[in-house]
Amino acid sequence: MMRFPMIKFPFSERKAAQSAAYLVHLHGGSMNYMALIKLLYLADRRALIERGLPITGDYMVSMPQGPVLSRVLDLINMGKPELPTSWFEYLSEPRAYNVRSVVSVTDKTAEELSPYELRLLREIHAAYGHLDRFKLRDLTHTLPEWTDPRGSSYPIPPEDILRAANKSEEEIERIAGDAAELWLFSSLENPDL
Repeated sequence: MMRFPMIKFPFSERKAAQSAAYLVHLHGGSMNYMALIKLLYLADRRALIERGLPITGDYMVSMPQGPVLSRVLDLINMGKPELPTSWFEYLSEPRAYNVRSVVSVTDKTAEELSPYELRLLREIHAAYGHLDRFKLRDLTHTLPEWTDPRGSSYPIPPEDILRAANKSEEEIERIAGDAAELWLFSSLENPDL
């Protein structure tokens, strides 16, 4: 039986877009979108483990090609909508499985990202950015939270990642409480959340 997450973070499309554009910038301005999704997942995962808060707050799921950030995948797959979105302020629609940066996001222009988040994204890119999409897929298949969804998708509860990283139940409960507070404050600012 699949467990659903008790920890839920508010998603920030702007932070996701700036994070993605920053990785694309580090990669030379264009990147395979599957590789980009994997790097963003690895960054969110590491931020969750290190500080109890992912960068984007996106919902994590196991898919046949490995774990992904669900809304980021939807943004890439849906194409440019009629109404402007943060994602397409920074990134192009995919062409030949690649996205490119529309606006260059650097250390000085990434106003939504903290110095910690920028450093983490640089480190993730330095460690894994040279791998092609299939090597990244294979790497993410080795993560303890990934479950083969057999053609579908399964949620990845953040608490499973934290347990795999040897976080105590007390730490996980604290992170869950902090996430609930963030969710409450975000829902007050954005009732459509």
